[in-house]
Amino acid sequence: MASALLALALLAAVAGPVGWRLRRRPALVTGRDGRLSTSTALALAWTVILVWLLLTILAHGLTTGGGTRYFTGEPGPLSSLTTVYLPLLGGPYVALIAAKAVVGIRLENGTLAKPAARPTESGRRPLRELIANDSGRTDLVDLQYVALSVVTMLYVVLFFLSDVGGGLPDLPGEIWALTGAPAGAYLVNKMATRPNPVITAVAVADGAVVVRGGGFTPDARVEVNGELLPTQYEAAPQTLTAALPSDAPSPSTVVVVARGLRSDPYTNPAPAA
Repeated sequence: MASALLALALLAAVAGPVGWRLRRRPALVTGRDGRLSTSTALALAWTVILVWLLLTILAHGLTTGGGTRYFTGEPGPLSSLTTVYLPLLGGPYVALIAAKAVVGIRLENGTLAKPAARPTESGRRPLRELIANDSGRTDLVDLQYVALSVVTMLYVVLFFLSDVGGGLPDLPGEIWALTGAPAGAYLVNKMATRPNPVITAVAVADGAVVVRGGGFTPDARVEVNGELLPTQYEAAPQTLTAALPSDAPSPSTVVVVARGLRSDPYTNPAPAA
C-alpha cells in the first residue's frame, strides 16, 4: 500500500506540472490550425506515463527495494522495457511525426483544407477536438485511436499500482498492437482524407448567409436546405456569401460544394445579432 501511495504521489508530481502548463498554454498539444492534435496529445500522455513508471521504480529501488540489488536481480524491474514499453511509446511517436509530415506536404500541395480554429470564449480548446474532424464532427478513426490508447494506459497504470515492487508490469508483448494498430489507422486516415471544403462558422444576416472556413474556391457554391444558391467568394479570410430567396425558410442545413466535393453539413446556424 505504501508503495502504491508513493507511486500516486509521484504521478501527481509528474503529471501535475504538465497539466498546469497545458491549461495555461495549450500550444504544446495543438496543431498548426490551432486545434488540439490527437497524435501530439497521445504521444505526450505516453511520455508522461513512461517517465512516471521509471521514476517510481527508481524511488522504490533506492528506498525499500534494496538498492542496486533490486535492479540487477533476475528478472529485473526494467526487463520488459525494450520488448513492451518502448514499442508502446513508439507507435504514437511514429504517428505524430508522420502525421505532421503528411499534413504539411498536403497543405503545400493544396490537397488538404485546414482552416484555423475559431477561438473559444474561455481561450481553451475543447477536449472533444481530440476525436473530431475539422468540422467538429466525431471522426471514427480518431475516436478508436484515443479510446484504445486510454484503455491501454489504464492497463499499464493499474497493473503497475497493484505491484510496484515488481517493476514494469509484465504485460503481453503483443499489447503494443493496441497503440501501434490504431496509430497506423490514424496515419492512413491522414493520408487518405479528401480535400473537402470545411465549414467553421455560419451566420445569417440581412437576407444572406455568410460561410467561413477553408478549402473554398472561386467557383464554390453554398447549398442551403438542399438548394444551391448564387455565391460570392472572398479569399482572405476564406468566406462565401449567398443571398437567401425572400420566401426561403430559415436555413437549417448549410453545405459548401467546391471542386465537386461537399463539406460536412453545418446545421442550425444562429442568426447574427
